[in-house]
Amino acid sequence: MFHMFILGINVDITLVRRAGNNAVVIGATCFFLPLAIGILAILIVPHFVILDESAETSLPFVATINAISPFPVITSLLSDLNILNSEIGRIATLASLVCDICQYLVSVVIGSVGLTLNSQASVFWSIIWGPCFLIVIIFALRPIILHLAKHIPEGQQMKEFQFIFIVVIVLICGFLAQSLGQPPALGTFILGMAIPDGPPLGSALVYKLEIINSGLLVPAKFALSGLTMDLFSVKKGNAGAVYGVLIFFGYAGKFTGTLIPALYYRIPLRDAVSLSLIMCCRGIIEAVMYITMQEDGIIDSEAYALLLISMLIVTGIARPLIFHLYDPSARYFHHQKSSILCSDPFSELRMLVCIHSEENVPTLISVLEASTPQRRRPIAVFVLNLMELKGRAAAVLEPTIGKSKKLTTSRSWSEQIANAFNLFAQHNHGCVFVQYFTSIAPYASMHDDICSVSLEQNTNIVIVPFHKQWTIDGRVGVNSPSIRMVNLNVMQKAPCSVGILVDRGQMAGRHSILGGQSMLRITMLFLGGADDCEALAYTSRLLENPQIELTFIWLRPWDHMKYDDETEKTIDTQLVNQFRANTIGNQRVVYKEEMVNDAIGTTKVIRIIEDSCDLCIVGKYHDPDSQLLLGLTEWNECPELGIIGDMLATSDFRFSVLVVQQQPQEDKFMENHPFQTVSCCSSGKYSLYQDHSYSLNEDLGHSKF
Repeated sequence: MFHMFILGINVDITLVRRAGNNAVVIGATCFFLPLAIGILAILIVPHFVILDESAETSLPFVATINAISPFPVITSLLSDLNILNSEIGRIATLASLVCDICQYLVSVVIGSVGLTLNSQASVFWSIIWGPCFLIVIIFALRPIILHLAKHIPEGQQMKEFQFIFIVVIVLICGFLAQSLGQPPALGTFILGMAIPDGPPLGSALVYKLEIINSGLLVPAKFALSGLTMDLFSVKKGNAGAVYGVLIFFGYAGKFTGTLIPALYYRIPLRDAVSLSLIMCCRGIIEAVMYITMQEDGIIDSEAYALLLISMLIVTGIARPLIFHLYDPSARYFHHQKSSILCSDPFSELRMLVCIHSEENVPTLISVLEASTPQRRRPIAVFVLNLMELKGRAAAVLEPTIGKSKKLTTSRSWSEQIANAFNLFAQHNHGCVFVQYFTSIAPYASMHDDICSVSLEQNTNIVIVPFHKQWTIDGRVGVNSPSIRMVNLNVMQKAPCSVGILVDRGQMAGRHSILGGQSMLRITMLFLGGADDCEALAYTSRLLENPQIELTFIWLRPWDHMKYDDETEKTIDTQLVNQFRANTIGNQRVVYKEEMVNDAIGTTKVIRIIEDSCDLCIVGKYHDPDSQLLLGLTEWNECPELGIIGDMLATSDFRFSVLVVQQQPQEDKFMENHPFQTVSCCSSGKYSLYQDHSYSLNEDLGHSKF
């Protein structure tokens, strides 16, 4: 009962408004095709097979039960597989919701027909009391619960008496539903749907109930299901064979009803098969339905056992197959060169900045302001507000902040973020285009939303905040392993270059450009390699900002220490020479070449800049076998920052750091070199990957921006 209440909280019925044509058609066909097969079987089987009375009673329900694909079951499966906010995950989410709506409409029609054919008073009152029960929940219980929600301070947990009061209401709903001849779980599920999902109320209730629910109640329910299942009830005879055939054709109809429209909408075969397998999976709702039908005598023990066994077999096989077949990151590896180095230096710079909290905003805006937005070189900024999925089943990716009422719980700080970026856009009127997105997703798959927005908007670089935040006195205040996991996934799968911003507060403090207070002192450390070249390309865009002072330091080995790769040496030298030629006469640019022998010399050079730097820009990957870095790899705590970036971030330096990684290469290269990237400027080692991507944007209303 409490599990169904949690599932009801997670359901957001308004998602159906975002469903595109493909989701609607897939959801409808995957319901009506197995339903039609089941109805056809009901009409044909009795004429050819002799069944006893209990089998004849069970036959209609066994034949049609596989038509359903409950929304909570599908979203729970997608979340377990970390594909909830992938393209296929969004289609499956919306299709299951459409499937549930179709099921409800069919139930209403069947109920009306039954009332017409059966004049018993019990049927009449059962149908009458259903709407009355809904009215009580919507107009009596829901306002009381919403009134409690208003008294929960933002960012705080509900009080114990509030939680106990809601639990009592849940129990009352279950009792009322049972009194009206309905399953208690149905009453609590409807009550859950009446409660707004997400924080503060929905997420708080889910958090408090999920521990006892997942740890005790649900396992106990499944254990009871296993105890009540009698495998010996499956006997050799007509009934068991008929049940088995009907169940098989029910799953086949569900699979085919999903596969055919998916292929019609040009979804690749592997992904269409994955989607079909997802829609065939079963969960706790079906198990509860089977138990209830057996207890009420609707199906016999033989049908009950076969339904449970088939559910375990199909779901147990489908889950690993889905995991093997579907890779949501495959479409991010495409042929287009989206890095800054490969773009026209006078073209629009398209940047995606990711925000986890308000503390990320000031330094990010300072970085954007330093990017020199001008009319002849404008920048397009896509702001992605990232929030963890709590208290709701479906992931959200909205192209505007605060548009949906479901986002009101975070509207206060979202509006503050929007106002800050609006001020930045007004300060650079005509030079900056800003568009907002909100992503509500599990941390395990949050990178999919980041990569999707980056791919759709064709950005040159994604800037994500580092997972650590420092206090004013230099101590680590926040350390989020979840955000670190997001950053690692983004750096491995992003369709463009990536920058990790280590915020020490220098840029957002006394050196704020937006406030026009003082010069911003930037240091670029160049050791060579593809990532340093990308960092240099970005740094070159900063030079036209009159409030930028740039110190470029090229750390070079002594003459007897040569490059292992002559191609890399040639590219590095050409880019640095071009940079020097472009900055001759610029009094705000200081060029230095530091000749060092070992890692100690490298560290000394970096120590020199400590008091004259607000932001240090460096590439991520450097050859760990280089004499310049020998010994530093042993102290590498954060590999996603590279050797130099990790040293700058984990030491007691007070300046902020931007670690740049060039656009990742294809899967095989990443498997062998998980922290190395490639350049798009030459052939051979630096050549880009081949295209093996695709897009699933047709008719998916909320994923095409």
